[in-house]
Amino acid sequence: MNEHTNTDDVPDEDGTAADNESEHAVDDETEESSPRTGHDETVESTADEVETGADDVATDTPVDTDADDIADSSDGDDSETDLGSDVSVEGDAATVAEDEEDLLGGLDVETTEEIEVPDRLVDQVIGQDHARDIVKKAAKQRRHVMMIGSPGTGKSMLAKAMSQLLPKEDLQDVLVYHNPDDGNEPKVRTVPAGKGEQIVDAHKEEARKRNQMRSFLMWIIIIAIFGYALFFARSILLGILAAGIVFLVFRYMNRGSDAMIPNLLVNNANQQIAPFEDATGAHAGALLGDVRHDPFQSGGMETPSHDRVEAGAIHKANKGVLFVDEMNTLDIRSQQKLMTAIQEGEFSITGQSERSSGAMVQTEPVPTDFIMVAAGNLDAMENMHPALRSRIKGYGYEVYMDDTIEDEPEMRRKYARFVAQEVEKDGRLPHFTEEAVEELILEARRRAGRKGHLTLKLRDLGGLVRVAGDIARAEDKDFTEREDVLQAKRRSRSIEQQLADNYIERRKDYELTVSEGDVVGRVNGLAVMGEDSGIVMPVMAEVTPSQGPGEVIATGKLQEIATEAVQNVSAIIKKFSDEDISQRDIHIQFVQSYEGVEGDSASVTVATAVISALEDIPIEQDVAMTGSLSVRGDVLPVGGVTHKIEAAAKSGIDRVIIPAANEQDVMIEDEYKEQIEIIPVQHLSEVLEVALAGEPEKDSLVDRLRSITGQALDRQVGPSSPSPQ
Repeated sequence: MNEHTNTDDVPDEDGTAADNESEHAVDDETEESSPRTGHDETVESTADEVETGADDVATDTPVDTDADDIADSSDGDDSETDLGSDVSVEGDAATVAEDEEDLLGGLDVETTEEIEVPDRLVDQVIGQDHARDIVKKAAKQRRHVMMIGSPGTGKSMLAKAMSQLLPKEDLQDVLVYHNPDDGNEPKVRTVPAGKGEQIVDAHKEEARKRNQMRSFLMWIIIIAIFGYALFFARSILLGILAAGIVFLVFRYMNRGSDAMIPNLLVNNANQQIAPFEDATGAHAGALLGDVRHDPFQSGGMETPSHDRVEAGAIHKANKGVLFVDEMNTLDIRSQQKLMTAIQEGEFSITGQSERSSGAMVQTEPVPTDFIMVAAGNLDAMENMHPALRSRIKGYGYEVYMDDTIEDEPEMRRKYARFVAQEVEKDGRLPHFTEEAVEELILEARRRAGRKGHLTLKLRDLGGLVRVAGDIARAEDKDFTEREDVLQAKRRSRSIEQQLADNYIERRKDYELTVSEGDVVGRVNGLAVMGEDSGIVMPVMAEVTPSQGPGEVIATGKLQEIATEAVQNVSAIIKKFSDEDISQRDIHIQFVQSYEGVEGDSASVTVATAVISALEDIPIEQDVAMTGSLSVRGDVLPVGGVTHKIEAAAKSGIDRVIIPAANEQDVMIEDEYKEQIEIIPVQHLSEVLEVALAGEPEKDSLVDRLRSITGQALDRQVGPSSPSPQ
């Protein structure tokens, strides 16, 4: 990061910047303020007295003890290495080991009211150990950070935590003065935090006294004119005219005096920690600063240009943190100017609208010595300016936020503390009982989608906490209980889950879901909507004579990955089938796929449907299936198996075939465990053995497939990343 407001400063080898000359030049600027601002000596003498005593004022100003602790924490001593302090438990290591399976990790509390919540945000972050270490180092060395990951994993919270780790004593106020030489180029001046208000107040007091003197002089002159007009010229009309001219002259002089009052652009007087500015989705003016339009630009009615200057987020974040989430939402021109502000450490303010009078105004450079924290999902990097990303990467860190974390006793204790944090943060929710917290931890396991892990999408989990607390509060309970959490899980279903449930009900009404009997070429496939909603999607296949070269024709708005999956399935069919499919067309239909099919988790379903149609062997309809398929016939793992199994159970299906590698990821609700049988498989031949009806035909087909694929079943299926579906 470029750590200075003057472009001549160069970072030392250890990453710290050379002394900022602009800070040492404050006293010199004070002495030279008369030629810079055009004020008379009376105004400047008072302003100088205020500025000279700023150090004493800053010294005498009471500072909050917590703020001092926060500032001291940025010194980088070894005591800070354990960011996100552990939640301790009473007892020895043996006791904790015995509580390995305890949902609270050995934490002995009756309600979350007994759990102490840390004061610092950096200690409140759950998981993300790597990201917390990066934030600490970046705050100490003043480095930029780019955080990429799923929404709700703590990116904005870490950015705010960084502002607490920065020293407060470096904060500055920024003043904008009228330029008597060129009114469209206002002067800019930085002073220590809290001093800006004193300077402005001193100038206002001098202007008030001066206006009083002028008003007194004006009324004396007006009375004298009226006396002369009445007693000597004997013309009341002439007296009124002369008095009006005098009044306008004095009013114009007063406006000129008011124009000498500086504009306090950035005020950090009451700032207890380093500034934190969230510029997510900000337009150019809000991000880079702006100059308001002035409809009156002449005749003494115009507003001085320096009074129309507005600070942008990059200027307010000086000596602090500028946070921009979803970087791809910023237009390229704003990103280019943001890069300039980072590189130079200063950026002039001008009108952002070309049709406004503010476009003619451009201030002297305003300090922009901030730490940039850019965040977003993976797609945020696609539309990010390459030079801006290079600037962040070259002078900072890039970190990917975890979606899950290992399920350990210490983490479960932190999740209990997370519930207490959410209750304290909301301020209106009743605390949670021990059983309610345990249910939330079970939900965290389920939402992780991986065995032995807990989800780190804590914003969604926090939403569940608030819904459960609202339910308990509506019933006027002292504490939120497990029943409230269970009810909240039903009420807080996502839009996708509500649509999926309605979709399942409609299919039942119209008897579109077949869960009994045998049908040739029809398979109950499974898919997910969004991230947490499963649906049953039937797949039908039909083989017809071709009037040309045979081809595979699939319908259902297939996306790219799904289309490739169908092509891979055709390779398996060509290899094992006794039928000559070169003269046949294979039609595959994804029934009622309104939104389209994305991903390859339907590969096993498609292969089973086509094989059934080719061999004229029916498929048992009480079976649903999901899984990816290699060209050798291996069944590979996919994502969302828990939600798919639950969707099958809701639809009345008795058995579900899933990849064996996904067996450890199954965490269905208790109400579905007795309703459905889960069958893990490793190879397509195992799928056919379970799904096909008709023993002689099925056995012959399975044996033929096994003989063609050789030793495929003896091999261990290698690790593979789950599909999005």
